[in-house]
Amino acid sequence: MPGTGERFERAVSIMARLRAPGGCPWDREQTFDSIKPYTLEETYEVFEAIDNRDWKELEGELGDLLLQVLFFSEMAQEQNSFSMDDVLDRLSQKLIERHPHVFGDVKAETSSEVLRNWDALKAEERKKKHPEADHPRSLLAGISKAMPALLEAHKLSAKASSVGFDWANLEGLLEKLREETGELQQELAKVPAPLPSPRRHGVAGSGRTNIDETAREALEEEVGDMLFVLVNIARWLSLDPESALRKTNRKFRQRFGWIEERLSRTGKKPEQASMEELELLWQQAKQQE
Repeated sequence: MPGTGERFERAVSIMARLRAPGGCPWDREQTFDSIKPYTLEETYEVFEAIDNRDWKELEGELGDLLLQVLFFSEMAQEQNSFSMDDVLDRLSQKLIERHPHVFGDVKAETSSEVLRNWDALKAEERKKKHPEADHPRSLLAGISKAMPALLEAHKLSAKASSVGFDWANLEGLLEKLREETGELQQELAKVPAPLPSPRRHGVAGSGRTNIDETAREALEEEVGDMLFVLVNIARWLSLDPESALRKTNRKFRQRFGWIEERLSRTGKKPEQASMEELELLWQQAKQQE
């Protein structure tokens, strides 16, 4: 049976064949930018398989995610930027350098000590990369602005907390949430009636109310502040806000699907039901869980 290395080399060679003259027209047309959306999509499909504890599906999704790495590496080699070998060499070197408590003589008995060492090593790496910098790089500079907003908020606040910039206790965070809720209510009070509402097609007079741009920006800012506090509450409870929200999303899908199924038995669609009927069915859907 072929070993892992042989299997990996086969996958690399298949990718090269697809991109070569006479290969697949679609694969040959792709660029770094065109492949980016697929990389993000495959990442979320990996998350979904893990959330569902579907290990057979995860096996396939991890392969799809690895395909993205092969694709980017092959395109980079074609333009003489780097190769798959370079990617693997750099990964192996980074794993060794970032784990001196395993491959060296540094001591780290707990996860917290490992993370402190990790941050110190990354800071040293940044100094080597940018020796010309005449001022310290921001503590938050290494956090990507392209990641999902909830994850970015979690990483920003966690990084700030590592130097003591944090709430003293969970009650302080809950009080901050109440404060932000009050500020949102204050901004809402400035908006002329009727207040903005989600558009519901087919219901007379229920279209979204237009408000001026200044008021809209103020409301957006207050909602953003509330979300940031909620992310920090999750962090204090050692919860992943992305996972928490995904679970709630799945719960909503299941409950709403149950409502749709019940309504279909009477020949109705959700938009044909009253809010009272929908709320009653929602409560019944909760009881089915």
